[in-house]
Amino acid sequence: MSQHFAINLKFACSHYRSISEVCRLLAINRAQFNKYLSGQSQPTAHNLKRIGDFFGVEGYELNLPPEQFAELLGRAAPAVPSVPAALSNLLLPLLQHSAGLARYCGYYFEYSNCMSVPGYILLSLVRVWEEGGCYLFERQERQESTSSPDMHSDDWLRCRYLGASFQLQDRLFFMDYESITVNEMSQTILIPSFKSRVTRLNGLKSGVASSDDRMPTCTRVVWEYLGHEINRANAYRQVRLYRPDDPRIDDDLRVRLAAIVNPHGLFEGE
Repeated sequence: MSQHFAINLKFACSHYRSISEVCRLLAINRAQFNKYLSGQSQPTAHNLKRIGDFFGVEGYELNLPPEQFAELLGRAAPAVPSVPAALSNLLLPLLQHSAGLARYCGYYFEYSNCMSVPGYILLSLVRVWEEGGCYLFERQERQESTSSPDMHSDDWLRCRYLGASFQLQDRLFFMDYESITVNEMSQTILIPSFKSRVTRLNGLKSGVASSDDRMPTCTRVVWEYLGHEINRANAYRQVRLYRPDDPRIDDDLRVRLAAIVNPHGLFEGE
């Protein structure tokens, strides 16, 4: 079997929340599946067909050069339906008032009190960009799938949120949905920067915890501006859960995440 199989299998699995989820849906033993991913073992013809059917490709296509396989998965993605006129008309006034978002385009680290693992701070990677007159954004999250972040694991829960950004008067609004499972939405409201250079933005984020009870929650959040161009791989390696006393979390972040909002909508101390 082609040497490309393991690479292509990893790429296909990256479209799901975790390797564990893929194994569960495929009903294939995780230990055996790990051997496929590492190249130590090759699936039987029966399992190869099951894997191909699961990802919507032919078995032989899993052995294509990685560049061709990535293009194949892209072409196999379902077509996105056009946005109904009623929804477009509803959003049009919001778009017309959001020109001021141009200065906020770029990459950010987002720090928030983790909704699903209380007592920990979740660092996420956010990108904001302009496309066709709209301001869009994505947020990448990941955390160990073990019950405690202190138990190190090579299995991660990954989330990718996609959404739209708006500015109404003196607030920035970011509304998104989890694009891998399409099972939740969240909203982030940030206070704009009144300085000449964007550094850190304070705000609140509401959504649903990823734990089994899926409790609606709200947390303070801080966005730290990184720039228009960054080393994405290096930034993504930092995306995970941190203890509040971790050296990665400085005193300013700890104060902002524990701050009290005053009646003027500003965090105490600003």
